[in-house]
Amino acid sequence: MVFKCQEDSFLRQFSSKVLSCEPATLEWTPPGETSTRKLQGFNVICEDTILFPEGGGQPCDYGQLDGQPVRSVIRKGTEAIHFVESSSGFEEGNVVKQSLDWNRRLDNMQQHSGQHLITALFDREFKYDTTSWWLGSDTSYIELDTTHLISRESLDTIERKANELIREARAVTVELVDPEIAIEFADARAPRGLPKDHVGLARVVRIEGIESNMCCGTHVSNLSQLQSVKLLYAEKVKSAVNVHFVVGERVLRKLGEIFQREQQMNLALKGGPTQHLELLQKLQSNLKSSTKAFQKLLKDVAISEAEKLENTPRPYPKYYCLHRKDGIEPDFINTFLRNAPEGIFYFLTVSESTSNNGKGLMVLRGDRGDVQKFGPIFLELLEGKGNGRETNFQGKFNNGSKIPDCNALLEKYFNGEKDKE
Repeated sequence: MVFKCQEDSFLRQFSSKVLSCEPATLEWTPPGETSTRKLQGFNVICEDTILFPEGGGQPCDYGQLDGQPVRSVIRKGTEAIHFVESSSGFEEGNVVKQSLDWNRRLDNMQQHSGQHLITALFDREFKYDTTSWWLGSDTSYIELDTTHLISRESLDTIERKANELIREARAVTVELVDPEIAIEFADARAPRGLPKDHVGLARVVRIEGIESNMCCGTHVSNLSQLQSVKLLYAEKVKSAVNVHFVVGERVLRKLGEIFQREQQMNLALKGGPTQHLELLQKLQSNLKSSTKAFQKLLKDVAISEAEKLENTPRPYPKYYCLHRKDGIEPDFINTFLRNAPEGIFYFLTVSESTSNNGKGLMVLRGDRGDVQKFGPIFLELLEGKGNGRETNFQGKFNNGSKIPDCNALLEKYFNGEKDKE
């Protein structure tokens, strides 16, 4: 079955008879969002459709049936099932007007035809076979059957040749061939073969002088309609390499995003693009120096706190609590304990300075029985994990807002309950 959208990828409106309409629900994630909505509507099958059903690595089209939004289109055998978000269904036998979301279609066509072109060039220039591809909402990629990381020079070679062919305006045509007739099918790439439920002739997309590729998707009719191709980067994944790219309108959008970030960087770094690397290196150097100075200062504070406790009049307090929100710096606690007097129960924490008191590190030191008693209790209150042995207990926590509750338990225990035991 060849749908109307596959006969004419540029047709934006079409009328077709309703064959069936059944109530249905759909878990749908709107474009650009991450949360999923549960929609109520109808699964509608028409005699034909200009709305492409998901397949061949290409997402489905969006559009409308008689003004009602189509949120999904899938193929089942020779039929396209449209999920229409609507409170009322459609009468079987009635003719409905189909309208296409053209911006989505154009974007999908540009990425898909661009993928065919890039795949063909990697095969021609480097003999790398494309094993799969992904059309994402922001960027797309092809997976190449190679273990060698592709250099920027190689990416530039493919990109340059692709854009030369775009400027030459090579024709892109779609032909229907009989898979059973070898001579018709001889030059067509068929990386995944025909679907098991395929019926009838097969579609072959041909780029003039470049390649022929069996494909069910919608495509441009001329490479000039791709506008341009940009290969972003290559990354090694397991036993393959993914090459990320953008085509057409996405190139312009990506350029706009990059320029906007560049302006923000100019303001933040107080310098233009030619100075960015130098200014960032200077910031990193200053940060390292500041971090070292801060850590030394924290150690000095830890020693000062320990000495202050050491110089308090005897007898020493039964327990001592010290909490810092300068960041999770274990050296502060270790330095304090190395210089603090013995015979005191210590409850020490260091944590992030955030609105909810954030994550942190907890250490208990003191009498073995007291340490083993309060360690698990504090971890439960502070939503953390940890363990201890003998007179020391250490753990990480996620909810520093409960530290005052822990202090209150120690106050109650050491200034009352323990004396009664």
